[in-house]
Amino acid sequence: MSKYTYLTQAGYERLKGELEDLKQNGRQEVSRAIGEAREKGDLSENAEYDAAKDAQAMLELKINDLEKALANARIIDESQLDSSKVTVLSKVKIKNNKTKKEFTYMLVSESEADLKIGKISVSSPIGSGLLGKAVGDVAAVETPAGNLEFTILDISLD
Repeated sequence: MSKYTYLTQAGYERLKGELEDLKQNGRQEVSRAIGEAREKGDLSENAEYDAAKDAQAMLELKINDLEKALANARIIDESQLDSSKVTVLSKVKIKNNKTKKEFTYMLVSESEADLKIGKISVSSPIGSGLLGKAVGDVAAVETPAGNLEFTILDISLD
């Protein structure tokens, strides 16, 4: 059974645009690099050719991954979400019980996660630990740095 990728409409459109760009522009660039390397002679000892072929393989792998993500995508209708518990697309204000510091994160799919702007993946240790919790609940999260406890201070959908 395939794993679903939950995306916002904007996230879906961004991935779709990235896929189209890789298929059109990325493939042309790699093809051009392979052609230029071929012109330089003996392919058996041509590092430039090997590098271009490796780049082509990586590009095709990324295209394949994006196609799988889009094929298994489920677009989330934000108007249907409940703010009484932490779900995908919830904006959660939490307090680290040890350091007393407060953080606000939005839980998103892996492909939309960006810690710099406060978006964490629901499959990350903190994200999965917060899922299903309500305001006032304590989430025990096992991270590579050790066990942490967070108190849920607020849940919103904006």
